[in-house]
Amino acid sequence: MKILVVGGGGREHALVWRLKQSPSLEKIWCAPGNGGIATEAECVAMDAGNVAALVELAKKLQPDLTVVGPELPLVKGIGDAFRARNWAIVAPSAQAAQLEGSKIFSKEFLERHNLPTARRYGTYDQASAAYAALDGVSWPLVMKADGLCAGKGVLLAKNKEEARDFIERALEKNELGPGGQRLLFEETLEGEELSFILLSDGATYAPLVPTRDHKRAFDGDQGPNTGGMGAYSTDDLLPPALRETIIDTIVEPVMHGLAADGVRYQGFLYIGLMLTSAGPKILEFNCRLGDPEAQAILARMDFDFAEVLADVAAARLDAAKLKWRPGASVCLVLASGGYPGKFLTGKRIEGLADAGRIPEVKVLHASTTRRAAPGSGVELVTSGGRVLGVTATGASLDAALASAYRGAGEIHFEGMHYRRDIGGRAAAWHGRTAV
Repeated sequence: MKILVVGGGGREHALVWRLKQSPSLEKIWCAPGNGGIATEAECVAMDAGNVAALVELAKKLQPDLTVVGPELPLVKGIGDAFRARNWAIVAPSAQAAQLEGSKIFSKEFLERHNLPTARRYGTYDQASAAYAALDGVSWPLVMKADGLCAGKGVLLAKNKEEARDFIERALEKNELGPGGQRLLFEETLEGEELSFILLSDGATYAPLVPTRDHKRAFDGDQGPNTGGMGAYSTDDLLPPALRETIIDTIVEPVMHGLAADGVRYQGFLYIGLMLTSAGPKILEFNCRLGDPEAQAILARMDFDFAEVLADVAAARLDAAKLKWRPGASVCLVLASGGYPGKFLTGKRIEGLADAGRIPEVKVLHASTTRRAAPGSGVELVTSGGRVLGVTATGASLDAALASAYRGAGEIHFEGMHYRRDIGGRAAAWHGRTAV
């Protein structure tokens, strides 16, 4: 099997890593890939959001299967473009991808099918109306830009001053671009978050192992929201009774709602949940694997990933094939200094080989590139905000955390920072001290 992976971040490195382990794999490409992916796949310089260019690339390469990582090509219709040519691809349609591409589309879907979610205050495309609405909300207020905004489109506003600043930046200064031209205001839900991700072939679905992400930049859930500073997976996150409740009150109604709307959902569906005192409620949808949740999930896989994804593309998913390693997994994100604000790139990365020699540790690259080293050879340097994902497995969460933090301790680049409490809340729940 020849496989093309679309994207160039940590999630895509995880996809390449696991797909390469399939005995049926003959060749794997990644477009555009990154400095770390280049050691495991042939990278092709490409704008991952350019669907027309990706179609031309697939004509040339003729992969047996294409797997799409990021949201932009999904929202732009890569799934439709490939299936129109009878090419095997794991990707929802452009219509289905609006669950992520438009927060207002998603909210209307949830309300139309009476799914448990936060109460909507309103949607606004005029700054004056948005400002006026602030007199009738409760604080803190969840504010969401409608479209894709590179992870900057959601704010939990603690007061009217923060809310007015967000409205001004989105609707008056256009700082969020086209995705910020409409805003959605929602009530704030209280509880613990859970990422529930499933894989669907359009008729059958299979849940993946549960994960929890850490969005805030600093320890103790402090600082600005990021794309994710770390994630972990353990079966303790989802006791059998809670799993049954989520399947019955969330997953089944979502899948039935999509079918009722004429949407045959194929690919990964990420359901972001808040576990409230009144039961689980839906925060958001992503039409792809999360990042860094994907790294933690794929680390626990104990099945032929390429075979299962080929089954999804052919509409013959067998949920029984999905087997999982017991225990736990962790992905610890090493970020550039200043992330998620302004940060510097081009910083030399050291210690990768030492980290890679630690048992049960895999260093997955999110934003790295190769350049000529002084003298001879090449060196890896930083090229973005989230740089590396130190991913580890273990018989317990403590063991996985210990390996991941040991791996992180071997790696160095100027300005590097990472959270030191990933998985800490889970550790506290079980009477343990976080690593």
